[in-house]
Parts: sequence; structure tokens; C-alpha cells
Amino acid sequence: MASQRGSRGESLLVRYLILTAWAVFCLAPVLWFLSIGLRPRTEIVTPQPIYWPTFSLDAWHMIWSDWPMAAYLRNSVLAIIGSVVIDLVLAIPAAYSLARYTYRGREDIGFYILSTRMMAPAIVAIPIFFLFRNLGLLDTIWALMLIYAAINLSVVTWIIRSYMLDIPKELEDAARTDGASDMRILWEIIIPAILPGIITAGVIGAIFAINEFLFTLLIASTSRAYTMSVALANFTGGSDGVIYNAIALVAFLAFIPVFLVVVAIQKHLSRGLTMGAVKG
Repeated sequence: MASQRGSRGESLLVRYLILTAWAVFCLAPVLWFLSIGLRPRTEIVTPQPIYWPTFSLDAWHMIWSDWPMAAYLRNSVLAIIGSVVIDLVLAIPAAYSLARYTYRGREDIGFYILSTRMMAPAIVAIPIFFLFRNLGLLDTIWALMLIYAAINLSVVTWIIRSYMLDIPKELEDAARTDGASDMRILWEIIIPAILPGIITAGVIGAIFAINEFLFTLLIASTSRAYTMSVALANFTGGSDGVIYNAIALVAFLAFIPVFLVVVAIQKHLSRGLTMGAVKG
């Protein structure tokens, strides 16, 4: 009995050691990136490696005093939240239609929705620019909301659809027997049942929106609509050259909120990413 407990304890210790080593391996690049953001510029690009750097808050003071970083952060939050809301409003009924109704061309429509994500963004960049220019929406947060929502709508729809396919149809049949309409079934039965999937789809859409650079740079021509992704480009040119510590610090600040959200919902996130691959 004692030998079994000892072997179990050793197995648990080995498991924790392996997980700790893996965590250090994964977090080391992030911590190294943070160390660059907290170093003076003179210690970043040197012919000899510096093993014991001198930490400084120069980059921190620069990004908040010399650059409108608060405005960039606000633009990012507004554009991302707005795009996620638009995606969910459109994707939930679309996913319900693809998951529950039977009609001609349903599978073709589903494949077309998903295939739009495979299209190279550069193909539609110029038409989108002229479209928003004619609508008077260039250099506005509204334009960023719309373009982010359009880009991520297919992925959000497909993830929510995969969750809806897991809901037994008997629940809906019982509700229809009691006289419930389709909208009431969707609102009172389906949505509460797949709420983790909706949150997962929203987070994935937000992550894709955060990483979008091409259309943001195309639409946001001035700092009035710049987001964090475009703000990083401000530190790569000009008379000061490439400001590596500012780039590293801004990238780290943009990474932390996404990292915390993904850790909080990692179980639902992995399920949402894989379910669409096994459902028809």
C-alpha cells in the first residue's frame, strides 16, 4: 500500500515537473519580449549580449506622453466590441437556419459562408476602400466595425452552428407542441443552451479583429481611427528609427488582455475550434 502511494506521488511529481517546464518554455518568449520593453534603447541593439540588463520605464513614459496610446486603445476596444456584436446578431439566426432548416442549397450556402474566410484579403482591399470612401466612412470607427464584422462573420457563424448541432431536436419539438414559435425557441431554448459557444465565437472573432492590420491601415488614414495594431507601425520609421522597446511594450500590453480571456475560457475555446471539423 505504501509503495503504491509512493509511486503515485512520484508520478504526480514528474507530471508537475513536465508541466512546469512546458509553462516556462511557453512563457519565456513573452517574458523576454516584456524585458525588451522595459530596457533602454542603448541596451537592445548591441554587438555583445547583455545578460543583466538595466530596466527602465522610458518606453512606458514615451508611449503614454508622446503618443495618443489611450485613443488607440479606445479605438481598438470600440471597433472590436462593435464588430463582435454585429457578428453575433447576424450569425446566430444564420447558424440556426443552417443547423435546423432543410432547404435546397443549404450545404452549398454553408460551404460558401466558410469559404469566404479562405479568400485573400488583398483581392477585395481596393473595392472596399472605394466603397467606404463613397459612403463617407473612411477614417471612422464605424468602418472598422463593419469590416471586422464582415471578415469574421463566416467563422463566427460556423462555430455557433457546430454548437447548435449538439442540441437535441426533441427539445424544439416539445416546445413546438406547446405552441412556441421558432423565434421563441431560438431565444428561450437554443441561445441559453449554447451560451458557452456564443462566448467562444465572440472571443475568436475579437482575436481575429485585434490581429487585423491590412484593412485597418487601409481605412484608418489618420490617428483619429488608429487601433493598437496600426499604432505599432508608428514605431518603425521616422527620424528616431525603429523604437524596439516601444514596439515590444505596446505589443505586450495588447497581448495580455487576450491571453487572460483565452485562459479563462480555454475549455470552451478548444471545443469551439474543433467541433466544426467533425460536424456535417
